[in-house]
Amino acid sequence: MTSVLSLVVNGETRRAAPGSIADLVRQLDLLPEKVAVERNGEIVPRSTLANVMLADGDVLEIVHFVGGGADDDSWEVAGRRFTSRLIVGTGKYKDFAENAAAVEASGAEIVTVAVRRVNLSDPKAPMLTDFIDPKKTTYLPNTAGCFTAEDAIRTLRLAREAGGWDLVKLEVLGEARTLYPDMRETLRATEILANEGFLPMVYCADDPIAAKQLEEAGAVAIMPLGAPIGSGLGIQNKVTIRLIVEGTNLPVLVDAGVGTASDAAIAMELGCTGVLMNTAIAEAKNPLRMARAMKLAVEAGRESYRAGRMATRKYADPSSPLAGLI
Repeated sequence: MTSVLSLVVNGETRRAAPGSIADLVRQLDLLPEKVAVERNGEIVPRSTLANVMLADGDVLEIVHFVGGGADDDSWEVAGRRFTSRLIVGTGKYKDFAENAAAVEASGAEIVTVAVRRVNLSDPKAPMLTDFIDPKKTTYLPNTAGCFTAEDAIRTLRLAREAGGWDLVKLEVLGEARTLYPDMRETLRATEILANEGFLPMVYCADDPIAAKQLEEAGAVAIMPLGAPIGSGLGIQNKVTIRLIVEGTNLPVLVDAGVGTASDAAIAMELGCTGVLMNTAIAEAKNPLRMARAMKLAVEAGRESYRAGRMATRKYADPSSPLAGLI
C-alpha cells in the first residue's frame, strides 16, 4: 500500500498520508461540515467525505463560502449579515443633512431611529427617510424614552406597522436621571415581543446574569451600557462587559457611554461584536471627522482583538537581549 499519496489540491501538488477526504480536510485545519469537495471533476456529497478514500493522483477542489474576500469578518444578527460593526444614532444633529453625512463617514450600515408622532401642523416637513434611504441603510426602530414594558411594546408595534420592521432595539428605562434600564420591565417586554415575532436587540445593564436571562427570553443581541447614556464616560466596567461576551452566544454591542475613539477601541478589544453610539459623534465639534475616527477605532479595536494581545507582566522584559552588550 502506498505510504504517501501525491495529490493536486486547489491547483497545488500536495503529499498526504492515505485516508479519507475528511481526513485530508482536517489535516488542512478545515471542518468537513463547512466545505464542499470536488474530486476528479465530480462533487463528493458532504455526508460521504469520511467514507471516500483518497487515491494517488487525485485532483481535488475544496471550497467554502467567504464574504466577498479571503478574510470575511462580517457579523450576523437574527440571520442578517453586516460588515460594519459600528451602529449610529440619528438624534442631536443640527439637521438631517449633517446626520446623513455622518452616517456616510462612519460606514455604518445600521442606524437607530426613534418613533415619534407626526407633526400635524407641518405634515410636509422633511423626514429622515428623505436623507437616509431605508432601502440602503437598515433602520433599527428603538424605544428611547419608554419607562414601561407596555409603552415600549406599543411603540414597536407602531414601528412595525409603519415600516414593516421586526428587527428592533428595545430599551425600557428605570428613571430619567440615570437612564439606566429597568431590567424587570426589559425582560418582560423582551418575552412579549419575541412571542409576537419581533427580533429585539436589547439595551441592558452590564450584568452577565441579566444578559443570559435576556438570551433565554428571546433577545437576538445583548447591548450593555458602557456608562450612562450620553455621558461620554467610556467603558466603566471592563470586567462585566468581558463576562457578558464570554457568557452569551448572542452578539454583544456596547450601547451608551462612548465618548471618544479610544472608548470604541476598548469595547472591541474586549471582544464585543460592535458598538452603538450617538452623542459621541453628534456632539463632537466636527461630527464628520469624529464619525470617521469612530469607524477607524472600531476597526482597529477589532483587529487588535483578533490578533491577541501580549501577556501583561509585573516587571520589565527587554525587547533586545542584554547578553553580549558592549
